[in-house]
Amino acid sequence: MFSSRCWGALLAFGASALAETFGPIATDAPVPPGGSEVCAATPNTFFANFTPPFPTNGWWAGYGAGDGDEVCAGPFPYETSLTATAIQYGISTDRNFDGVSIHEPTQTDWTVGFTEHSGNSSDHKAFSWDTQTVTLQYFTGSSTLTSYMVPGSPYLTFQFSNATPVFTSGQGLITSFANTTLGSGDSLNATASEFLVDNDIGTYIIYSLSGDITLTATGSGTVTASEPFTGVLRTVKLNETSHQPLLDAHASTYPTAATTDYAFSGDTAILSFTWDVVGNASDLLMLTWPHHRLTMLSPDFPDPSSLNYITTKGYMYPALGNEWNMLYNLSTITWNAPRPIDSSCTSSISAGVEYEIANLPAVSAPADFYYFGVNAGMVSRLALIADDVGRTDLVATVVDYLEDLYVYWFNSSSAILAAYETGWGGIINNQGYDNVNVDFGNGYYNDHHFHYGYYLAGAAVIAKYDTDWMNEHLDYFNYFLRDIVNPSTEDPYFPIARCRDWFAGHSWASGIANGAGSRDQESSGEAINGYYGSLLWANITGNSDIVDYARLLLATEQHGAQVYWHLYPEANGSARDQPYPEQDVRDLVTMGNVEDWQSGAWLFWGDEQIEIAAIQMLPVTPVNEYLYDVAWVENVWSYALDEILDPSYDDEWKCVIYCAYSQANLSEAATMSSSLTTWGTGNSYSNQMYFLATREGASGVCSSLPANPLGNYVFQSTSTDLYISNASLPNLYAIESDVSAAAVFNLSFAPNMGTIYALENDQYVTADDTGTYALSAARSVASTWELYMIRQQEGAESGVYTILANANSAYLIVESDGAVVNNATNVTSAEGFRLISV
Repeated sequence: MFSSRCWGALLAFGASALAETFGPIATDAPVPPGGSEVCAATPNTFFANFTPPFPTNGWWAGYGAGDGDEVCAGPFPYETSLTATAIQYGISTDRNFDGVSIHEPTQTDWTVGFTEHSGNSSDHKAFSWDTQTVTLQYFTGSSTLTSYMVPGSPYLTFQFSNATPVFTSGQGLITSFANTTLGSGDSLNATASEFLVDNDIGTYIIYSLSGDITLTATGSGTVTASEPFTGVLRTVKLNETSHQPLLDAHASTYPTAATTDYAFSGDTAILSFTWDVVGNASDLLMLTWPHHRLTMLSPDFPDPSSLNYITTKGYMYPALGNEWNMLYNLSTITWNAPRPIDSSCTSSISAGVEYEIANLPAVSAPADFYYFGVNAGMVSRLALIADDVGRTDLVATVVDYLEDLYVYWFNSSSAILAAYETGWGGIINNQGYDNVNVDFGNGYYNDHHFHYGYYLAGAAVIAKYDTDWMNEHLDYFNYFLRDIVNPSTEDPYFPIARCRDWFAGHSWASGIANGAGSRDQESSGEAINGYYGSLLWANITGNSDIVDYARLLLATEQHGAQVYWHLYPEANGSARDQPYPEQDVRDLVTMGNVEDWQSGAWLFWGDEQIEIAAIQMLPVTPVNEYLYDVAWVENVWSYALDEILDPSYDDEWKCVIYCAYSQANLSEAATMSSSLTTWGTGNSYSNQMYFLATREGASGVCSSLPANPLGNYVFQSTSTDLYISNASLPNLYAIESDVSAAAVFNLSFAPNMGTIYALENDQYVTADDTGTYALSAARSVASTWELYMIRQQEGAESGVYTILANANSAYLIVESDGAVVNNATNVTSAEGFRLISV
């Protein structure tokens, strides 16, 4: 692995020596079984004279979607929107916390246009774009306004040609212009190359880079040039008068576009941003966010006090130069954990995968993309775990199951299929092209990385064990790969890394629904999984370039999550790289949703602390040991402990938190995991135990975990000393005093539980989910109603157990007539049963 010093030596040769340009994954026209569809939210005239693919999830998607007038998530520190005739922009001056979210509500400070514009909304359009920036133009006849919208620039740049600039206040009257106070009816002419202008929210500077210009300011709220102008004007918010020297010194150098490059050496990578500039490249003044500053190599940082803007991601501070190089450590994990399974857990994991594979639900046609993918991802982990634990005899069963499951995606007669959407360019659920409520808006490009990471992970596992299947379906799954990690403009059918915002340091889940307004992402864990699934598919198909590219996407997504979703109450609020200075915000421990104008501990669909935390952790895969840093998971544990200990909260969220917490306290996490009764649709007992068993320091971790006894037993009530009678079967009554007349039950393994099987009548014991009737040995096949958690009773002699019925999460008791009923709400009122081996 290269050290930072080695990278520094290489960087001395310049970015061009390091840049690696990856070619497209493929360039063939997608022909999925679902055919072609056109999203009902078609691109607007912003893309006139361009053909798809178009960006759908980037910060400026709102320019080209819907009516094109939504407030867009940049270019930060500004947020902008487009009217038919002008560009609106502003920097929020209201930062507030409501106990759940930190807000910086969007606002329009100023609007810029030119007087000659026709007023027609079709007279503005995209001029060009790249992975970070967009150049847009307003035009009428020979008059044009071209703006380079570049994230990170403290200035906005407006290039006019034969057009009369006009700035209109969006925040009340103009109170001062060119250092002269204005009344509401006043008008003032000034000729200069730099102007200060004030309205109700403070001061902006207008620079002319093309010599002096004459501007007329009116107290009513406009600043207008005296005649058509050809040249460049720049404007910037002046937060403090002390910032003006730095802004003045660098105003004449401006960026017009950005190139995003990457270079790899072993298990490290450099992500490089290089801006095309007009002027002296070394004089380019840009702004950094915390995640930039934490990774930048040899930065040229002016003092933070010389310029700063507070945003939802913390303070943006200045950096000089047109090239940034950011160093990331890449995952060395692919299929399995980097450590072997601890021997103390081998038998339980082996039993777990055998049970869970044998009890997979019947294959059926999928009802959607998302939950199908979640299930496929979970099942695929069973094959990898079985292989790693030495149960290679089980792998083929899983692969066959997955192949049968995926068959529905290749059959054109299936109701739900992948289709190629031609308006924007991408793979969508064919049922959702005109309905944003289908599959969480998949047809409108919401959540694609969430969905397709699961797909690709499942397909990768099949391909790992069935090369013929992989070769047959390679193109099909490459469609999903191209949809979310295409690295090249040479692919004519998909945009580059659809969901990734390279400057923001993470992905956006928002697509083009609702006019592509505010950007958001709530499941940082599933965003990470999108790139992990891509990594696995690229790995097994031998695409080494995409392996590296996916590893970079994965590393940056995990880093972004740790910086902006993980909160640390103990951290210094005034530290340079702290995104959330407010103590009350950091006390939330976990962001549930990060948006461009707000970040908060909330979700669109739930408000439990364990939900908010778990959605940033799931799915549990080997690669996430990088994500679950000790400080954060300890904070989550303390913060959510009341819900963790409350049995009314769902295990499907708790199980994920236990896995993450194992990075800090493996013993406690394992003990808590032994009481789980469900693992949700995306996790499993086997995956839970595998993650625990492969942690550092896992030696002996499973040796003391409670588990159901296995074998043949008779049951004796400790309160009456009577045995469950053989004669009372199928109903269970503890009424027999003679052990020779007791019913004999076989106890078999189930994850963290087990079945109770009556040998006399060859039936499984089932529990009444209301807890009204006696248990009955009356089921030929065991399901969830026939599962029980049998644990040593606290304070009792060895061999005395309490029994929890999975049917209703109630403990067994013995009623006065001897009926064994599942209706005790807590363990202290549960019956103790002496289990005697026979």
